Amino acid sequence: MSNRNWFYASEGQQKGPLPEAQLRDLITRGMVGADTLVWTEGMAGWQKAGEIPGLVPSAAAAPPAFPQAGGPPTVAASGSYSGGALSVDFGIWDFIWRSLAFVIASCFVIPLPWMLVWYLKWLIPCVRVPSRPNLSFEGSAMTVVPWYFGAVILVIAVAMTGIQWLNNLTIVVQIALYWLFLKWLIANLASNGQPLPLSFSGSFWAYLGWTLLTMLSIITIIGWAWVYAAWTRWFCRNIQGTRHEVIFNGSGLEFLWRGLVTIIAASFLIPIPWAYRWMMRWLASQTVLVERASKPGA
Repeated sequence: MSNRNWFYASEGQQKGPLPEAQLRDLITRGMVGADTLVWTEGMAGWQKAGEIPGLVPSAAAAPPAFPQAGGPPTVAASGSYSGGALSVDFGIWDFIWRSLAFVIASCFVIPLPWMLVWYLKWLIPCVRVPSRPNLSFEGSAMTVVPWYFGAVILVIAVAMTGIQWLNNLTIVVQIALYWLFLKWLIANLASNGQPLPLSFSGSFWAYLGWTLLTMLSIITIIGWAWVYAAWTRWFCRNIQGTRHEVIFNGSGLEFLWRGLVTIIAASFLIPIPWAYRWMMRWLASQTVLVERASKPGA
């Protein structure tokens, strides 16, 4: 196998350099197809991967390109790169056994931080993000251990006091844990093994407000769907550290009927994995990356 480095074009943007072994892995996984434009040193210009002899399995051979010195030529594209929608996919049986293992182990309380990291390291790579190949999660369980066990001790202490109003304190602590979890999750995403400079800038008080609003909206039966849609848009807007803005386009109505279908399917137990994957795929398809608007005078 050649030790050349390759570039490929995706969504009108140049990606790479990648070792040939990694490019072949992308081809095997379907992320690079026979029609994808590729280039490596020695080629006169960009060519479809299927036209490179031996690169794409069963692809028709084509005459080799003539050598050319220097870096890769510019990828021809109509307009500038405008991002694209996320996607997610995972095997049903893989989801079932991993989810069961996660739930069972979490029932013992102590293993939860380690099981959470184990689960995220499987789930995050199932998400495909435009211009961010090989997404992964690099977080450590030891980071969340102090928060988690601190909350467990607090809940036990409150239960021992028997003071009812203190239960409200534990609810606020649980909400704070979810907020810290989101910040920790976003900050530990990586692409191709390299940490992404991402952060979650949403404040705790805003997150608390959204949580309380969601609880109140459940009373209206259907209002929760619009609140969830707005909450998701707020969450996406507060992902910082990239030149692309994360936008959620899903509407409350779509949230409502899809949520109801998922709940009904889940009531029969067996369809849960399929319903969960169906919902996850829709959420991903409604989450897109767009170029951030330039500031005046910038």
